[in-house]
Amino acid sequence: MAYLARVDNTGLVWFKPGIGFCAAPKRLSRAMPTRRQRNKGRHFMKSIGHDSLGTKRTLSVDGRDYAYFSLEAAAARIGDISRLPVSLKVLLENVLRFEDGTTYKVSDAEAIAGWLKDGRSTQEVPFRPARILMQDFTGVPGVVDLAAMRDGITALGGEPQKVNPLVPVDLVIDHSVMVDVSGRADSLERNVDIEFQRNGERYGFLRWGQAAFDNFRVVPPGTGICHQVNLEYLGQCVWTAETAGSTYAYPDTLFGTDSHTTMVNGLGILGWGVGGIEAEAAMLGQPIAMLIPDVIGFRLTGRLPEGATATDLVLTVTEMLRKKGVVGKFVEFFGPALDDLPLADRATIGNMAPEYGATCGFFPLDRVAIEYLRLSGRDEHRIRLVEAYAKAQGMWRDTATPDPVFTDTLTLDLSTVVPSLAGPKRPQDRVALSKASDAFKAELTKGLGVAANDAGTRARVAGTNYEIGHGDVVIAAITSCTNTSNPGVLIAAGLVARKARALGLTSKPWVKTSLAPGSQVVTDYLDKSGLSADLDALGFQTVGYGCTTCIGNSGPLDDAIADAIEDNKLVAVSVLSGNRNFEGRVHPNVRANYLASPPLVVAYALLGTMTQDITTAPLGTGRDGNPVYLRDIWPTNKEIAEVVASSVTREQFVRRYGEVFKGDRHWQAIEVEAGSGTYRWNDGSTYVKNPPYFEGITMEPKPIGDITGARILAVLGDNITTDHISPAGSIKKSSPAGEYLLQRQIGQADFNSYGARRGNHEIMMRGTFANIRIRNEMVPGVEGGMTALQPGGAQMPIYDAAMAYQKAGTPLVIFAGREYGMGSSRDWAAKGTMLLGVKAVIVESFERIHRSNLVGMGVLPLTFKDGMTRQSLGITGAETIDVVGIEALTPGMDLTLVIHRPDGKTDTVPVKCRVDTADEVNYYRHGGILHYVLRGMARAA
Repeated sequence: MAYLARVDNTGLVWFKPGIGFCAAPKRLSRAMPTRRQRNKGRHFMKSIGHDSLGTKRTLSVDGRDYAYFSLEAAAARIGDISRLPVSLKVLLENVLRFEDGTTYKVSDAEAIAGWLKDGRSTQEVPFRPARILMQDFTGVPGVVDLAAMRDGITALGGEPQKVNPLVPVDLVIDHSVMVDVSGRADSLERNVDIEFQRNGERYGFLRWGQAAFDNFRVVPPGTGICHQVNLEYLGQCVWTAETAGSTYAYPDTLFGTDSHTTMVNGLGILGWGVGGIEAEAAMLGQPIAMLIPDVIGFRLTGRLPEGATATDLVLTVTEMLRKKGVVGKFVEFFGPALDDLPLADRATIGNMAPEYGATCGFFPLDRVAIEYLRLSGRDEHRIRLVEAYAKAQGMWRDTATPDPVFTDTLTLDLSTVVPSLAGPKRPQDRVALSKASDAFKAELTKGLGVAANDAGTRARVAGTNYEIGHGDVVIAAITSCTNTSNPGVLIAAGLVARKARALGLTSKPWVKTSLAPGSQVVTDYLDKSGLSADLDALGFQTVGYGCTTCIGNSGPLDDAIADAIEDNKLVAVSVLSGNRNFEGRVHPNVRANYLASPPLVVAYALLGTMTQDITTAPLGTGRDGNPVYLRDIWPTNKEIAEVVASSVTREQFVRRYGEVFKGDRHWQAIEVEAGSGTYRWNDGSTYVKNPPYFEGITMEPKPIGDITGARILAVLGDNITTDHISPAGSIKKSSPAGEYLLQRQIGQADFNSYGARRGNHEIMMRGTFANIRIRNEMVPGVEGGMTALQPGGAQMPIYDAAMAYQKAGTPLVIFAGREYGMGSSRDWAAKGTMLLGVKAVIVESFERIHRSNLVGMGVLPLTFKDGMTRQSLGITGAETIDVVGIEALTPGMDLTLVIHRPDGKTDTVPVKCRVDTADEVNYYRHGGILHYVLRGMARAA
């Protein structure tokens, strides 16, 4: 069979006939494909559907014909869908394209159209994304799982090469660089050297994966943050593929293994964060069943006032939507403000969807999106295809577009937005900038637990001439995809630095300052504008291209400052332009963390404290001896716009992404083991180990049954995040994970982080529930991952207790409150829970991704009914628990919770099983989604 190859403008190689996708660098030659490349081309669209509704049509752009599945044609059969939210139109197209009468049915399309009647639905539909996006913290364990599945399928008599991604996967290495060195001209170079020294084994493993697996590309370290690279380069808005003798056009959709995948929603691309487990199933060809979601319409009017930034806008949106309650729902933005709302501001809003709790924060395609595609260097033909396709499908928005029908709506007039911060513990806790200092001082003696008569405590920092006290800012970091993708706020930060520098201000000496751009394009436009020198002068030298502080990679504080904080139990503060400020995330010595715009990060580095009102207090004394105030250095909207217009160019994007997969000298120097069927595991590795998921796997799963005689491992409160369950940051020397590393002669300086060691289940098990701020109600007054072993109540680390229970053959359960598992889409929060022996998690409510991940690992998620809580049931942790009725499991059924009290009494209460779909029932019966997929692959072999 002859194959014809061509390179399209996405940097992908397509092969005819049929089934064609192969990942390759943009400049790959047009030579005939090798056998390996042909294998890469076998998986793209597993099939084109039956098209029972007769919706296949042709779209011509620049003389090229594209087949597509027409929503207009479908409407003739299933009813008018013209006012369906665009996000649901994308789901409908997915059903039409894959409709096969079995997994995808005409009734699924009818159900989506029928959503319009009430603005909600109780029916589930399948969804298969066009591609998968990973970052390295979640990507390494994903590749570990794929390698383990190759061993598993071998044990079942199958061929290891059968285990491959069946849809394109991009992994961007962005989570591993740490701010070890900052405030120096050589910060970037030194941090990169340390990064590769620390992570050489992980990076070598990823390069093995790139060679061993089909449909798998790696964007090397130092390129940028995955969501910004996705926005600026990977995302295409409309995807194309050659199959069945035609070139098809269809919406660019994706799952990401980072919750902030939603950033690309700002570009009209429907995608959201899923757990690594869910993403692995999707990349292995499993459609994900989902309830047709409620869609909340968010109407935007007006313009941002002078002094307000996109960060202030998104913090306001986050606060409003958290109050509204949008967990598990789509949010779609509309209204007249979209006519002029910059794409970067839309991406900032989309990025924070996990913080406001929604599945996505979607903006339809329009003129603004097209202008961004052109600015960011996309191919002109692709740009014209995007516009033509969106208009043909009714997915285009302009001033004449009727408002869609929504489940519910809310409105924000942008002119009412005021400068804001969010903190000190949650991104939805917005506070107006003018009230931030008073709010902090009130929180200091309440939620942060400082006695009122100790609030003024100050301590001398050894070897210096200054003191620090409660509320002093010790970290000021311009970091995170949320804001480093936005030229407006970064240019604003540079202008604040320029004006402060001109007046003779400097950052306070106790503040660790850093700048971590989300892509190399940021450096180009800061250099072109001359603002890099001004930021450098205040200590905001570039420290790396990655997530850094926002993911907990803030690096060490100066020893003397850390000692002063620890010795005097000071509540130190960080101010970062990030999206997460959960307890224990940013730095173990920093208890109060505030999200802020990049220019405010610079301003707080100058002020140095949260105890003064930054809007009225002098930031410092100028070289002329006069006080300098925030108003003296804050740029106008006109100044910012002029610098953005003159400094951000299309050529910067084209140049930086021209060889995006090449990597620097460090990456190119990594030796790669020749690709083979299975990975050669190194038993001595502390980074990459073969997980035990598939040990002893058989073709048929064991029958499921009731949970009996379970002990309680932890009783937790509300808002337990995935950071609490599976921290990403530093590893304490005295923790079970630290002891494990020390026993293997790994010095503390080389511990790296939990995030970097996610390829080693032994460390991640020990890190589960090991957050330094988690509070287990079984051990009142104790912070950290401790529990009370039953019977008897001896206090010990949660990991040690779990191992004692496992040795005795005792199953475990967890009790908790509301919004359990909120935060990042962290698969290890579920994997670690399962490996500790937890069989069920019983809470008031779950965060969407974590609930799904628990099912994916064979852990039963249960919620209380009828207003019951752990408190109303009097759960202390000394009880023994049964869960009855599991053998007859069906989606969403009630099960029975039997509580055996220490005094011999027994209570029986109903709980709702949150195994929500028929597919999830199958996953649970197989012991998890990976087991289900692996057995299916083995049967098909």
